Amino acid sequence: MSPETRVEATKAGNYFVSNYPPYSFWRPEHVPAVARMLAEPAPAHVSLGIYVHIPFCRQRCDFCYFKVYTDKNSKEIRRYLEGVRRELALYAPAPRFRGRKARFVYFGGGTPSYLSAEQLTELFESVRAAFAWDAVEEVAFECEPGTLSEAKLAELKRLGVTRLSLGVENFDAHILEINNRAHRAAEIHRTWQFARAVGFDQINIDLIAGMVGENEANWKDCIEQTIALAPESVTLYQMEVPYNTTLFQRMQDAHSEAAPVADWETKRRWTAEAFARLEEAGYRIGSAYTAARGERTRFVYRDELWRGADLLGIGVSSFSHVGGVHFQNEHEFERYLERVEAGELPVARALELGAEERMIREFILQLKLGRVETAYFTKKFGVDLLRRFRAPLEAQRAAGWLTFTPELISTTRAGLLRVDTLLSDYFLAAHQNARYA
Repeated sequence: MSPETRVEATKAGNYFVSNYPPYSFWRPEHVPAVARMLAEPAPAHVSLGIYVHIPFCRQRCDFCYFKVYTDKNSKEIRRYLEGVRRELALYAPAPRFRGRKARFVYFGGGTPSYLSAEQLTELFESVRAAFAWDAVEEVAFECEPGTLSEAKLAELKRLGVTRLSLGVENFDAHILEINNRAHRAAEIHRTWQFARAVGFDQINIDLIAGMVGENEANWKDCIEQTIALAPESVTLYQMEVPYNTTLFQRMQDAHSEAAPVADWETKRRWTAEAFARLEEAGYRIGSAYTAARGERTRFVYRDELWRGADLLGIGVSSFSHVGGVHFQNEHEFERYLERVEAGELPVARALELGAEERMIREFILQLKLGRVETAYFTKKFGVDLLRRFRAPLEAQRAAGWLTFTPELISTTRAGLLRVDTLLSDYFLAAHQNARYA
């Protein structure tokens, strides 16, 4: 076999595992489970988080697979924000949520920072009106550097954002341009200075390994520029090409199975080198994607969600996990708004999880942290992980991807870099070899 045929090219499809069971098993006929769940009060120990989806962007990145719009005017945006307010008001009185205080709030997109300062104030007030914030530990907010001014950042700080997540992705102007990113390198540094000036002390920088046009020298430079800025945390993603991306459409047009991005071996090596360099600079690796420094840097959203917290997703196409029920909102702008304006919950599909599915979901998500404490699963689910998953654990240990003791299952660094490819080994048989999304 030649070296060329051994290369694991990046092909179209979903690589990143964000939930379980796979989304392809969520169905419209399961939506009644949402109403049944909402009618029951939540156990006192279950945390509550709110995710708000802002689907507007200046332009669509070639690798973006989220529900975003680049053609909405001010009137349509106002209507959407009113729809978000209406949806929040529909959920707040339900027994599952009545009287509960949010522990974490996450504004994602799209580009939440696309909104004006006035619109942001309106949005935050809508969330606060529905759910009390006096117990909130984290308010995370995603940003595109080119959409931020010092005044808007000051307003976000005043509104209570605790962690600013900057979608830098790359520091090279040409690479940003050919991947159809809206911002440029100069805007990154300007926004960084503004964010520090108004008092943000928890800033995350996102980078993507393997973007179109990226090479060894550029990747190393991106890591060095990141370290020079000294953000409190760094998120590293390995480029994938889901089917609903502009990049996939180009592959189809060119009749190519392989994406014009780095192969998987290169992306994993680049991520490994970045992790090692960040560790040299005083960061600790907290998951397959994150590095953080300082004792105060936490990811409440991630840690609570991966341990069974209720997450209520608001907005078009948003995903929720509440009371052991997965559900997703209508994925088209007009249909979402029609339903909330009619006083209906805009849920389009759902899936109620059994006890074993809930256990597997938490196990595979926590494995992405690089370590799983077996006692947690024994106490919460009555499951002996080493017995339940003996075959895949033994196989992955033999391959060098993880180690385990009676107390702890730990990925090796090599395993952590490819952890998303390992997780389906733990799926129930009915969910294996199935379309993920």
